[in-house]
Amino acid sequence: MRKLLLATAAALVVAALWWRRNPSACPYSQRFWVQAPHPLITRERLRATLAPAPGERILEIGPGTGYYTLDLAEWVGPEGTLEILDLQREMLDHAMGRVGKRGLANVTPTQGDAQALPFDDASIDAVVLTTVLGEIPDQGAALREISRVLRPGGRLIVGELFGDPHYTSPGALRDRGEAAGLRFERRNGPPFGYFARLAA
Repeated sequence: MRKLLLATAAALVVAALWWRRNPSACPYSQRFWVQAPHPLITRERLRATLAPAPGERILEIGPGTGYYTLDLAEWVGPEGTLEILDLQREMLDHAMGRVGKRGLANVTPTQGDAQALPFDDASIDAVVLTTVLGEIPDQGAALREISRVLRPGGRLIVGELFGDPHYTSPGALRDRGEAAGLRFERRNGPPFGYFARLAA
């Protein structure tokens, strides 16, 4: 039994290292990972870090099946807009199914890549990525694109949870953000489970 446990642990470590070196989006077939409870990176902590206002246009990159999407849409209100962007049509369809059941009409889905955002310059008030940045092969390109689409004074909110194979530490986030022209403002939560706010 002990050998089996050691072998399983070793296999998990090898898989985590492979995922870290080969970033990719969580496949729809494994959506249970994005639907599970999110300790430390809670909706309440996201709201406190984002400080959303009614009427804003917010972009959520990598919404998965919509764990945060419904709340984000409600926070900006019917006069605001929530754009959701994902590589996978199945994730967008799943999230939009939940949006429809909630009766929300201010969510717009777009299938696309964070490394080449299909939005105009300075057209977004805030961008949200939760456990997504590390899944993007070229994080620098994605952060430069986010910087491009954010309005002056706009903000980027990044949520990270230790244990995710693609976890990005606060220090790495600060360095990568600053290289893309984004100023690190603050972290909400401990380093192993946090939301960080960066400003355009």
